Amino acid sequence: MAQYLYGRWPVLESLRAGRRHFEQLLIAEGVSEKGTVEEIVEAAQQHSLNVRRVPRRVLDDLAKNANHQGVALRVGDYPYVEIDELLSYATEQGEKPLLLLLDLLQDPQNVGALLRVADAVGVHGVIMQERRNVAITPAVVSASSGAVEHLRVAQVTNLATTMRELKEREIWLAGLDIGPHTSTLDQVDLDRALGLVLGSEGRGLRRLVRETCDFLITLPMRGHVQSLNVATAGAIGLYAAWQARGWQGWSPESD
Repeated sequence: MAQYLYGRWPVLESLRAGRRHFEQLLIAEGVSEKGTVEEIVEAAQQHSLNVRRVPRRVLDDLAKNANHQGVALRVGDYPYVEIDELLSYATEQGEKPLLLLLDLLQDPQNVGALLRVADAVGVHGVIMQERRNVAITPAVVSASSGAVEHLRVAQVTNLATTMRELKEREIWLAGLDIGPHTSTLDQVDLDRALGLVLGSEGRGLRRLVRETCDFLITLPMRGHVQSLNVATAGAIGLYAAWQARGWQGWSPESD
């Protein structure tokens, strides 16, 4: 089913990734074709897309009054992949798998922020349960600034079952949690084939998901609040995993 992506970076990154079926690019009347918009139009032309000027109120409606920045892209469904493709991609890169598993997250802003970090640190794939977890919607694409268009994301029927299958394939599963029986980041070896598991907003990891993890890690806190937002905590965990790999794939010259 067709949907509309909105915002300049989400639209541009989707066109750059080239993984979706593209149908039409809409630009608000009065928007100048300079800078990022010029790049968007050029990318659209490379895909032989029809570019149409429309009143801004049309984009307001399509984006449900979100900040569309004067552009919207009509696209097909997000191209989810199978678990095997995530692991094959890691093999092709000559790297130990680094996966992000999301346990029933509901907030598109949190999911989008996590996916943006996942792309930044070179995660090989993201796994989420199909039911009761937010899907890759235009709001998630927008919150990730389009980063999710470059990521490999798998939807699974049952997350705990998938975790057991990953363990059979020698993937270690680290759940980010609070409370007893947890270790701090410096107490565990993250330089291994790894899946970082994050729980939902408020509830955290479900019992069966927590019990299926190989170990639990926590972020020490000395302030007055008892926990961090899941997107913030997940970002710290992902960067810690990448640091454990010696910032694999990055060099100062690449920035």
